[in-house]
Amino acid sequence: MADVFFESWVWVGRNRPEVFEFLANPENIPCLTPPWLGAHLLAPRPPRMSAGAVFDYRIRWLGVPIAVRMFVREYDPPVRFLDVQVRGPCARWEHRHMFLEEAGGTRVEDRLVYRLPLGPLGRLAERVVVGPQLERIWRYRNSVIAERLGPIRVLRE
Repeated sequence: MADVFFESWVWVGRNRPEVFEFLANPENIPCLTPPWLGAHLLAPRPPRMSAGAVFDYRIRWLGVPIAVRMFVREYDPPVRFLDVQVRGPCARWEHRHMFLEEAGGTRVEDRLVYRLPLGPLGRLAERVVVGPQLERIWRYRNSVIAERLGPIRVLRE
């Protein structure tokens, strides 16, 4: 299966360091993820976000519990960070977070590159299930960002 790209751009009416701090905090993953995914950190106190940090989560996808390990490959506060899945359901998962100062606030750009396993079956699952779920997850994430940091303006979802 070929890589799939998902992008989202949101403008947040807060300063860049504040937005970066909220979205780069691994303890906020559960609140930024819809309850139906049941995301939670496995470590009682995760290490501080930094290049080389590893975070273990558990999610529930379609009712099945899945362990996910994320590795922070790049970390350049308050500008960007890149986390990659080293264990989990995807054959590839790289999520680049960019934070740009814009119009008195912060433009948050997310670029997700992923690939599902299982060839043709993975392509079908991406079109029918995973792609639509990612859109729902990002809408939920944007609603949490609006509630916690608002105002926001969705530029591309």
